[in-house]
Amino acid sequence: MRFGIAVRVWYSRGAMVLQAEFYDITVVGAGPVGLYATYYAGLRECRAKLIETYPQVGGRLISMYPEKEIFDVAGHRKILAAELVRELAAQAMQYDPTVVLNERVTGLRILGERIIELATPRGLHYTQTVILTAGCGAFVPRKLDIPNLIDFEGHGIYYFLKSFEPLRGKRVLIVGGGNSAVDWALSLDEIASEVTLCHRMYKWQAHEAMVHQLLASHVRVKYPYYTLKQVLGEDRVTGAVIWNERSGLEETIDVDAIVLSIGMLTNMEPFRDWGLSIVGSGIAVAPDMSTNLPGVFAAGDIVTYAGKVLLITAGAGEAATAVNTAKEYILSGDLGR
Repeated sequence: MRFGIAVRVWYSRGAMVLQAEFYDITVVGAGPVGLYATYYAGLRECRAKLIETYPQVGGRLISMYPEKEIFDVAGHRKILAAELVRELAAQAMQYDPTVVLNERVTGLRILGERIIELATPRGLHYTQTVILTAGCGAFVPRKLDIPNLIDFEGHGIYYFLKSFEPLRGKRVLIVGGGNSAVDWALSLDEIASEVTLCHRMYKWQAHEAMVHQLLASHVRVKYPYYTLKQVLGEDRVTGAVIWNERSGLEETIDVDAIVLSIGMLTNMEPFRDWGLSIVGSGIAVAPDMSTNLPGVFAAGDIVTYAGKVLLITAGAGEAATAVNTAKEYILSGDLGR
């Protein structure tokens, strides 16, 4: 038996809201962490709803790199992002959650004890608790301040790779030193005719084993202190100037495509406007994944706390904790009536 079976009626903005529209847990964001939170909510027999901005579930794994191999998920030596999403979606749908796609949550209001209203351009959603897992919705690719860079977007400049096939037999420059940059370089090593990776930091942000694999591959690695200075070409990318920030030395290379993998920028203002406490570039949470707002929890890349690790596996653990805490919060209200 699910929670929320008692009839609930109240008024909001002049409209009567019935229990049929009322959920125990509403998960905002259908990336891997949101999908796992939805599954775990069902496992805990909570009436769950999942709201996603995009027309499909999967978050960044699907919208940015479905063909990328993922190496840091528990139980998998490696797995394609798209396949991981398929498994997570199948797992989440076991308990028949309500899934709402193509809707961006634009507002959150606490209407009363265990009554939260979520607003989207299409309407209103009501729930006892919310779990925010909208990692992808809060992040956009970081861009370099290079003249005319925007003119080449869609003409040889990439910020993520939904498919490797367009780069088959091409000369590719990858800029960055994190997990995505290294993984893309390794994936393209057998597909592109030539791969160069330049990294400006002295330390790598990628996992050590993957860096060692990169350095043993055919990829031409330029580091440290190397970055992209200029993009060459007319209608599309034909070359690039990379330079060493320490020595000032420049090198011109022929390339057909440039992949900029230099991190993501966060837009936390919408969450701040809802009254959530923001620390740095994330939503502040307690160890039980609760935020400063009653009934509102968060998990995944969107949260921050001491020792935070940006891994899908870690996010799944946070999602389970958030669901468990949300259920206890719901139960405490039921016991108090």
